[in-house]
Amino acid sequence: MNFWERIYLPAIIKGMTITISHLFKRKVTYQYPEQKRPMSDVFRGLHILKRDDEGKERCTACGLCALACPAEAITMTAAERTSSELHLYREEKYAAVYEINMLRCIFCGLCEEACPKAAIFLQNDKMAQASYERSDFIFGKDRLVEPFLQSKS
Repeated sequence: MNFWERIYLPAIIKGMTITISHLFKRKVTYQYPEQKRPMSDVFRGLHILKRDDEGKERCTACGLCALACPAEAITMTAAERTSSELHLYREEKYAAVYEINMLRCIFCGLCEEACPKAAIFLQNDKMAQASYERSDFIFGKDRLVEPFLQSKS
């Protein structure tokens, strides 16, 4: 070892060069939630159950989305529409209980492709919120059905 190596000067200069080079690189950290990361065009986020133009639920509880789901995250219970529910559901049969377990869902989009009524979609701008409770990740109809806006009709 020569004198310069004994005082660690080459190692210090090499380390400072690496540190200074990182100062001028693009920052990779996003300050979420103030800064949001740009989403990919093919991003699949939270599910939504669509309504038709009259505000009726499109889902007919056929069960194809649950069959297509490889993670078995979708469960539903079908029911018959009564005469007092004509304004709520489009078909005679509807999903009385419709749940998606977001802890199981792999966001593959097969449920969306399997639906013959175009009732379920994966939104490309919303992600599941973080939580410590498992029950917060079981999405029922109260969180899945699209809110009906009167301006649509």
